[in-house]
Amino acid sequence: MSVSFFIANRFTGSKKNSRLISLISVISITGIAIGVATLIIALTVINGFEKAISDKIVQINSHVQISSFSNRNLPDYNIILPVLERRLRPYSRGVSPFALRLAIIKHKHNTEGITLKGILPGYTNTEIRNYIVDGKFDISYADDMPPIVLGRKLADKLFAKVGDRVTIFTLKQLSTPSPENPPSIKQFRVAGIFESNLAEYDDQFCYINMHIAQEIFGMNDNVNGYDIKLSDFTKADSIANNLNYYLGYPYYARSIFKIYQNIFTWIDLQKKLVPIALVLIVVVAAFNIVGTLLMIVLERSNAIGTLKSLGARSRQIVSIFVYQGIYISLIGILAGNMLAYLLSILQDRFDLVTLPETVYFMSKAPVLIDWHNYLIVSGATFVLCFFTTLIPSYIASKINPISALRFD
Repeated sequence: MSVSFFIANRFTGSKKNSRLISLISVISITGIAIGVATLIIALTVINGFEKAISDKIVQINSHVQISSFSNRNLPDYNIILPVLERRLRPYSRGVSPFALRLAIIKHKHNTEGITLKGILPGYTNTEIRNYIVDGKFDISYADDMPPIVLGRKLADKLFAKVGDRVTIFTLKQLSTPSPENPPSIKQFRVAGIFESNLAEYDDQFCYINMHIAQEIFGMNDNVNGYDIKLSDFTKADSIANNLNYYLGYPYYARSIFKIYQNIFTWIDLQKKLVPIALVLIVVVAAFNIVGTLLMIVLERSNAIGTLKSLGARSRQIVSIFVYQGIYISLIGILAGNMLAYLLSILQDRFDLVTLPETVYFMSKAPVLIDWHNYLIVSGATFVLCFFTTLIPSYIASKINPISALRFD
């Protein structure tokens, strides 16, 4: 152990004549720990939000959706579907046609507006079946009462449960109702209820068999679009652009990143604020170090004078206070890491912080523990704290030993 390190350790933990300095060291360590823990927890929650929301959106939705301009019907899917499957074979996990319309659903005396989506049971590209909380995701039918799958919020509004009958009202061919073109009215049996915690789905979407949807919409074999699942959803933008070039008008392909651009932009905006928060918190921690070391320099000026009178060089005096700054920084950083990890584990297991689902798409604050965040925050804090220790260390090395001892 070097003399400089030994003296620095004694200065930091001394309680005999410098209780104030020892207390200030504890306060400085606490400030660094809280700052580091706060930033790590913020990054952990932001990463948790990004993963939870992205995963849920990617699971429930297709990665690329082909629709038409002006909400027109697209030609017979039996002709187009094989063409799309061949075109996307190296990249696709499945192509699923769908029929989609706005409709009205009624159960007893309760009525709500909905988005009614018809999909083929064997071709469905939605993983909404994984979010079924009552009944089952079954849109195949063999009797006069076809099944329908509702979202939890919609079912609660209608006071409907599995097995109940609901009535669907919708327009045929998007034409104004008339004696020659009456609206479609059909009863369905509630086969399942899902809960994704995404308000757009739980409150609006209903799923039925696509053949039934084509019948009540008056579409014959036409469809409204195609859902495409990719083996690698990060290629969604490039594949959507390729399909637009290949298919042409009236087909319009959009990636999931464009369909939900507002959500992904919101996530990116949160991440852009992280460097600003990192700088602010680390600067506060650095000022804690500077303030602590300056107080120690003032308190220990006589000791510095004694050391210099005994032959200590300026470099050794600088080393003493650099060691002390590093000592305080490391303890604070370590304590901050431990605090952040403990709070993250508690949130993950016991849901200490809850959220309104309609605003944040989930009922609790998600956490994703990433050791890269711990390393980045700890490294940045340590580097800045190290450089800030040089200021009071340099001041200490310039103390005149004669003046320090004269006024002792």
